Amino acid sequence: MLKKLLFSPSSYTHLVSRYKPSYKSAKKFDDSDSVSFSWPLSVVFYRPIKFSRVLAMADDGSSKTASSKAQKHTNRLAAEHSPYLLQHAHNPVDWYPWGEEAFSEARKRDAPIFLSIGYSTCHWCHVMEVESFENEEVAKLLNDWFVSIKVDREERPDVDKVYMTYVQALYGGGGWPLSVFLSPDLKPLMGGTYFPPDDNFGRPGFKTVLRKVKEAWGAKKETLVQSGDFAIEQLSEALSATATSQKLQEGFPEKALQKCAEQLADNFDSKFGGFGSAPKFPRPVEIQLMLYHKKMLKENKKRGEAKIDLSMVALTLQCMERGGIHDHVGGGFHRYSVDECWHVPHFEKMLYDQGQLANVYLDVFSITNDVFYSSAARDILDYLRREMIGPSGEIYSAEDADSAEFEGASGKKEGAFYVWTSQEIEDILGEHASLFKEHYYVKQSGNCDLSKMSDPHNEFKGKNVLIERNSTSAMASKFDMPLDKYMKILEICKKKLFDVQSKRPRPHLDDKVIVSWNGLAISSFAKASKILKGEPEGTEFYFPVVGTDPKEYMEVAGKAAGFIRNHLYNEKTRRLQHSFRNGPSKAPGFMDDYAFLISGLLDMYEYGNSICWLVWAIELQQIQDELFLDKEGGGYFNTTGEDPSILLRVKEDHDGAEPSGNSVSVINLVRLASLVAPGSDRYRQNAERLLACFEKRLKETASAVPLMCCAADMLAGPSRKQVVLVGRKASPEFNSMLDAAHASYDPNRTVIHIDPTDAEEMKFWDENNEKITVMAKNNYSSDKVVALVCQNFACRPPVYDPKSLEFLLSK
Repeated sequence: MLKKLLFSPSSYTHLVSRYKPSYKSAKKFDDSDSVSFSWPLSVVFYRPIKFSRVLAMADDGSSKTASSKAQKHTNRLAAEHSPYLLQHAHNPVDWYPWGEEAFSEARKRDAPIFLSIGYSTCHWCHVMEVESFENEEVAKLLNDWFVSIKVDREERPDVDKVYMTYVQALYGGGGWPLSVFLSPDLKPLMGGTYFPPDDNFGRPGFKTVLRKVKEAWGAKKETLVQSGDFAIEQLSEALSATATSQKLQEGFPEKALQKCAEQLADNFDSKFGGFGSAPKFPRPVEIQLMLYHKKMLKENKKRGEAKIDLSMVALTLQCMERGGIHDHVGGGFHRYSVDECWHVPHFEKMLYDQGQLANVYLDVFSITNDVFYSSAARDILDYLRREMIGPSGEIYSAEDADSAEFEGASGKKEGAFYVWTSQEIEDILGEHASLFKEHYYVKQSGNCDLSKMSDPHNEFKGKNVLIERNSTSAMASKFDMPLDKYMKILEICKKKLFDVQSKRPRPHLDDKVIVSWNGLAISSFAKASKILKGEPEGTEFYFPVVGTDPKEYMEVAGKAAGFIRNHLYNEKTRRLQHSFRNGPSKAPGFMDDYAFLISGLLDMYEYGNSICWLVWAIELQQIQDELFLDKEGGGYFNTTGEDPSILLRVKEDHDGAEPSGNSVSVINLVRLASLVAPGSDRYRQNAERLLACFEKRLKETASAVPLMCCAADMLAGPSRKQVVLVGRKASPEFNSMLDAAHASYDPNRTVIHIDPTDAEEMKFWDENNEKITVMAKNNYSSDKVVALVCQNFACRPPVYDPKSLEFLLSK
C-alpha cells in the first residue's frame, strides 16, 4: 500500500532484484538469509561505499576521546547505559530511548516515529550514523518531522523482534541497522535496513525517503494507519502457532531428525566445510544436529553413515579453525566469513558464537580424542578469560569489527586491529618471518585473493588475514623440522605479534552483560572443566592457548552465574532482568534468558558443581512456565506480554546464530524430568505440547530447526541414561569418577552426584527424588565411590573405578 503512496511503481520496477552478496554488502546482515530488495526495502539498496574512506565513528560516552572533547550536541541517550545508545548521545538528532516519553511526544505532535535499531559492534550501523545521523541537514529533517527513537537490539530484543519480523515478512529479508517508520501508536508503516544518505544509481536516499514519508503522512495518514493495523493483525495471526494435538505422532521425531540431516548434507561444502555457500556463518546448531544424528546412526549399527556425518563436522571445524574467521593471534572466532573458504571475516566477535563454538569443539574432542579440537575449545575459552570477563566474573557481550589504525586517528577501519602487512611481519619476527609467512599465507601484495568474494573492492590491498592452508604437520615436514619444534617457533611468533597488537588501538568492547549469552558461555566453561580431563597426560599447548587446569573453567562458570544471581535476579519476585551495564537494564528477562541460563546451570550441576545451581534451575523453570508458557496452545512466548508497547508475542522456533529458546527449553525439560520426580510428568507434558505446536515447522523446514529436531528425538526416545555417583565429593576418587562419567559424548545422559554425608543434598533428594536418596543410602561406602548406570527403570550392577565406568558407558 505504501508503495503506491510514496513512489510511482513505473519509476522503480527495475529495482526489484536479488543480488549476490559481496564482502561489503554481506556485512550489512548478521543473518545468512538472502535479502530481496523490493520497495519499500529498496531504500536499503546496496550502494558502493569506499571503506578506504576512514569512518569517523562516535565513541562510547565513557571513552577518553569522548570525555575529552567539548560536545556540540547532547541528547537524551546520554543518560542511558547501553554502549550503542551512548555512541549516539552526541548526534544532532534529537534521539529518545524506547519508552513512554517518546510515545507521548509522538501523540502530542501527531508525528510519525522513526525507529532505528542496531547494536554497538554493528559495522553498518556505524556507517549510517556517520553518513546520516551526524549530518546536520538529516538531523533537522528528523527533528522537524519525526520523533526519533534509538534502540539497542541486544538490550531490547523484544522490540527488535516485532519490527524485524515486519520487515522480513513484507520484504523478504532484513538486517541491521533496522530502520522503521511507525505511527504514534507504534504500528509499522514501512521499513528497511541501511539507507544511503542521498539518491544515487536511480535509488532513493534517506533524505528523499524522509520527505516522502512526511508527505504521505500529511496526505494519506488514515490509510497508512490502517495499513499498520492490518500488518500487525496479520503478523499476530501468522505467528500464533498453536498445538492441535497433545504430542507428536509416534515416529515423527525420528523422521524430522533424518530429514534435517539430509537437508544439511545436501548443502555441505565438501571442499571447505560448512552447510551452505558464502557468506559463511558458523551455525553451531547444525554441528549439534549432525553429531546427534551420527550417534543415532551408530546405535542403529549404521557405522558407515555415522562416519560420513562425523567427517562433515570434522572438515567444517578444521577449516574454520585454520581459516581467517579464527583469530590466530588473540584467540576466539569472528562473526562470519564473507567468502566460501572461511578466510576474510567480518571481524566482530560475539559472545554467543564463542560459547556455542567451544561446546561443539568439546563435543568432537569427546568423540575423537583428537587434541586439535580440545585445543580449539581452549583457544576460545582462554580468549574469553583474557579479554571478555569483568572484575566480578561477568562475561561481556562483544568486540567491534572496527578500530583506529593508530593512536590519535580520527576514525576507524574494519579489521585494522587484526590484519598485517608483510613488512610488519618481517620487522617483528626477524629470522622466523619467512617460516611464519609461508605457514599463514602472508604475501607482499596481501593475501585476500583466495576467492572473488574475499575482497572484491581491494579494501585489504597489501594486508594479510592469517590463514593456514596446510596442516601444521605437513608444514613441519616441509621445513624438515620436528613438529614440536615447529609449533614452538609459531608460538614465539604469535606471542611477538600479540605484544605488538596489544599496543594498537583496541576495537570497542561492548561490556554489557546479557543473561542469555552468559548462559551459553557458562555451559561451555562448565563442560570444559570435565571433558578436557580426557586430554592425554603431557599434552603440549601453544599460545594463545594457556594450558589452564580444566577445573579453573568451572570457577569461571561459577563466578558468571553468581554475578547474574547477585545483580540480575530479584529474590523476592524470582524474576531475571535481561542485561547489566552500570546497573541492571530496564528490560525484564526474556524467555531466552531463562532457557539459556537454566541450560548453563544444569551443566554446572551435572559437571560437578554445587546442588544449589540445580535448585536455582528448578526455580527458574517454574518462573519461566508462569511467565512465558502458552498453557492453551503450547510452547513459550518470547515475552511476558506485560509491556503494552510490545505489539507481538512471538513463539520463536528458528535455530539460527543462536538456538531458539523453545528448542533449548525442550532439552531443559527433558533433563529436569530425568532429575526430579515431583515435576517429571509436567515437564514432559509441556515439552510434548511445545513440540506439537511446531509440528508443521518440523515437517516442512526441518533444517531451520536443527536443535528442535534433536530435542524432539530426545523426548521421544528411550528414557535417558542416568549415571548416579555416590561418595564423598571432597575425595580425589570422586572427581576421577565424575571425569569418567563425562568422558564420552552422549547428549541423552544425565549425571547425578550425591554425597550421603551432606545433609543439604540428602534433604534435597528426599524432597525431589526419593529413589536417589535410597540409592545413596544403599550404596554408600566411606572408602570408595560407587557408580550406578540406570535406564528404563533398571540399573546395572555398581562399578567402583573410572575405567569400569567408562567401559560401561561406552556400550
